[in-house]
Amino acid sequence: MRKRLSTLLLQGALLGLMICALAFPTDIFGQASQQDHIINPQAMQQQLEASSAARQRNIDTLNTLLSSPVAERAMQQAHVTPGQVKTAIPTLSDEELSNLATRAADAQLKFAAGSLSTHDMLLIILILVVIIVVVAIVH
Repeated sequence: MRKRLSTLLLQGALLGLMICALAFPTDIFGQASQQDHIINPQAMQQQLEASSAARQRNIDTLNTLLSSPVAERAMQQAHVTPGQVKTAIPTLSDEELSNLATRAADAQLKFAAGSLSTHDMLLIILILVVIIVVVAIVH
């Protein structure tokens, strides 16, 4: 009788444990819920928009410099068409674009302030054109 009673108690306890185990969600202790993300979707969207805007500003900076008469003369001397260069600019990486746009803006400011001669500006633009075309070919 005691053996029978202990068997029934054991079976009841196991049944109770199984019910408790099935009553709780499987990920209660492990994973976060579907709504919890490491990165907030709105923050990610804002970051993508900011990155895209910065990239477009860098492209515009380079296109502005390369649209100048000095740049056109530099491209003629390098036997490169403006179309080739303007097509190659978007193929540059974000880092390459940022670096070249910073240098182009700096050169434009120095040229406007009179710190650079037309010859110096021509050389800088020629170097930029060569870099853009070579990097585009490598990509």
